[in-house]
Amino acid sequence: MPLDTEALKTVRSRSGAGVLDCKKALEETGGDIEKALVLLRERGLAEAVKKAGRETAEGLVHSYVHHDGRLGVMVELLCETDFVARTEDFRELANELCMHIAMCAPRYLRAEDVPEAEAEEERRILRAQAEQEGKPEKVIEKMVEGRMRKFYAQVCLLQQGWVRDEKVTIEELIKRTIAKVGENIRVSRFVRFQLGEEAQMACAEQGGGER
Repeated sequence: MPLDTEALKTVRSRSGAGVLDCKKALEETGGDIEKALVLLRERGLAEAVKKAGRETAEGLVHSYVHHDGRLGVMVELLCETDFVARTEDFRELANELCMHIAMCAPRYLRAEDVPEAEAEEERRILRAQAEQEGKPEKVIEKMVEGRMRKFYAQVCLLQQGWVRDEKVTIEELIKRTIAKVGENIRVSRFVRFQLGEEAQMACAEQGGGER
């Protein structure tokens, strides 16, 4: 069966993967676009996991300032080599991260960075709310865990849904670029400034970023 060029364009546009990878995925899934996208995502995440332990000593600091000058973001994004740091894919990712942080205002890099006291207080409030609904204890536990995941997805950069596609987390967005460039990539730190507010900063030294 000849390959549908429109399907190939769609898969490449939505996945960001190379032409040959998209073509292979479509061939393996009988031309099914959605199945091809799932296959590419699984392969990309698997490759990202393999590279996660590699040292990241290169990269760049990227910044964004809103047109009215009242909001600004800086992100330190690291990779393995200066070559990748200069690629369009890497710089595009840095820009996307800045834009996302500007709009979604994360306070931490990942769930592990949320102070224990803050997490416990949130858990206490959620449990009290669930208990007021008169649910059984086993149900309450599941409700609290589910709502805690939503809490982390609100305040942690890597757990947040990407502003351009909420079905894709920022962690998955980074892993897509890892799969494309073939190197480990991690957010080392970021800071968000908004006029009249205290700066929101998170950094790897406090336990953040991708390991």
